[in-house]
Amino acid sequence: MSNSSGGALDFLKKENIIAPEGYNRWRVPPASIAIHLCIGSVYAWSVFNPPLTRELGVVASAAEDWSLSSVVWIFSVAIVSLGLAAAFGGKWLEKVGPRYVGVVAATLWGGGFLIGSLGISSHQLWLVYLGYGVLGGAGLGLGYVSPVSTLIRWFPDRRGMATGMAIMGFGGGAMIGAPLIQWLLELFQKAPTFLGAEGAVALVTEGGKRFAETASGKIEVVVATVEQAATFGGEAGVYVVGSGNTGAASTFMALGIGYFIVMMIAAFQYRVPREGWKPAGWVPKPSTSGLVTRNNVHIDQALRTPQFWLLWIVLCFNVTAGIGVIGVAKTMINEIFGDLALVTAAFAGTYVLMISVFNMVGRFIWASTSDFIGRKNTYHCFFVLGTLLYVSIPYWAGMGGTGALFGFYVATMVIFTMYGGGFATIPAYLADIFGTMHVGGIHGRLLTAWSTAGVLGPFAITYLRNLSKDNAIADLASKVDPAAFAEKFGAPLTQLNELVAAKTVTIAGLMDIVPAGTVDPTSSLYNTTMYCMAALLVIAFFANLMVRPVGERHHVEKTHPDAVAAE
Repeated sequence: MSNSSGGALDFLKKENIIAPEGYNRWRVPPASIAIHLCIGSVYAWSVFNPPLTRELGVVASAAEDWSLSSVVWIFSVAIVSLGLAAAFGGKWLEKVGPRYVGVVAATLWGGGFLIGSLGISSHQLWLVYLGYGVLGGAGLGLGYVSPVSTLIRWFPDRRGMATGMAIMGFGGGAMIGAPLIQWLLELFQKAPTFLGAEGAVALVTEGGKRFAETASGKIEVVVATVEQAATFGGEAGVYVVGSGNTGAASTFMALGIGYFIVMMIAAFQYRVPREGWKPAGWVPKPSTSGLVTRNNVHIDQALRTPQFWLLWIVLCFNVTAGIGVIGVAKTMINEIFGDLALVTAAFAGTYVLMISVFNMVGRFIWASTSDFIGRKNTYHCFFVLGTLLYVSIPYWAGMGGTGALFGFYVATMVIFTMYGGGFATIPAYLADIFGTMHVGGIHGRLLTAWSTAGVLGPFAITYLRNLSKDNAIADLASKVDPAAFAEKFGAPLTQLNELVAAKTVTIAGLMDIVPAGTVDPTSSLYNTTMYCMAALLVIAFFANLMVRPVGERHHVEKTHPDAVAAE
């Protein structure tokens, strides 16, 4: 390879970061973990939802504040951008190396926060989508794949453990990110101007907005409850719109600068091994399954193999099932076991924290285990055990009680380990199947399965739950006395659909007037969802079962001999 310089950033390219003799390979994993901890904070996005929906009103949402439905999709845009950037940037990664890509990832992820900060402060939602969602998401994708091929080349004796260490950081990013974001929000927040108790201020409503009549004219206000005002150390009453600060814009700016610095330092720790390097004393062992190849498949040829698309299905369905449950886990435990004294707000909060812990730990444990039992067998464990666990959740939900809560808790935590383990094991699986020459790029293209799952999972969970809820409400409504219904909700039973759409009629409300002995259907709202997720894992099991060694006709020597010469 030529070391000639052709540009200002050529010093970042892989031919110029080859490790010297005696370089300690254990210096590379910490850099990978640091980058993944930074970008893994994307899993803490939900912490931003409340302040973004009351950016103007601060203590409560004002008329011009963004709705929850308009901000929750920023996370999905980031995940889609992640997959697309990884797919298109993976091949570029193999050309320029991990340090170059890591620097670009730091610039996009950190810069995305800064643009998002500008969008929040100017109340331009499209800038938040562009900054955090599109540019930040691209940084996520590049940062996610940047260490993969490097670590696999540094640790050919422990491929699963090596990638598991790095990707473990992504799973644990929310553990650090969520409390850090919350701390920054509280540091930068400022309570709005308080005008007085609701009854002490002259209020008028015009065009759906609330205004207070003062000596200097009408000013827009919000009326906050005790709980809403307590967050800012205030009291219930009337607050001036636009006079306070949620701290979201400043938090975005602080995170953007901080993440950029950490990721840049980590990227400059990346080194690649010289041609033909092997760990001292390591001799490759033959694979008993025949899946681990010593040949290579070109990145463009990989997409022409059935193995790539089988593994795409494997990853997509494993992630769809897991990400769907993660998205509703806190709601599930509250709705199913909310009547137990043990399930308090603190308990639910701890449950969410443990999701991150098991997601993170599972990435390292399952990926390391795959070094001993094989990648294919590891995924068999995910799908067989996962199917049984998803099917068990309706059982625990229907049983009720503390024992059922314990069973539900254990089942979901094991599911979360396999969700994380699937991400951490797939790079080593790809290296086994396609060789190490272009594994980073192939992994990037496979991450389009994650983008698909990031949309499919939440959509499936939401759709199936709403379908179950609507069916449950219709069933309960058919059992109530029409007169009791009209008295309870102030409208006749014939207007049920409109009342449900306005959230006036709920399952809890109907349970107050149904005949004695009627079973509350709340605990069964997720049954259909869990059975659907189990079915996806069954399909993924058979896709994994069909994975075979790649045929010789796909090897790089026969499809891209020029690439072999270039190497």
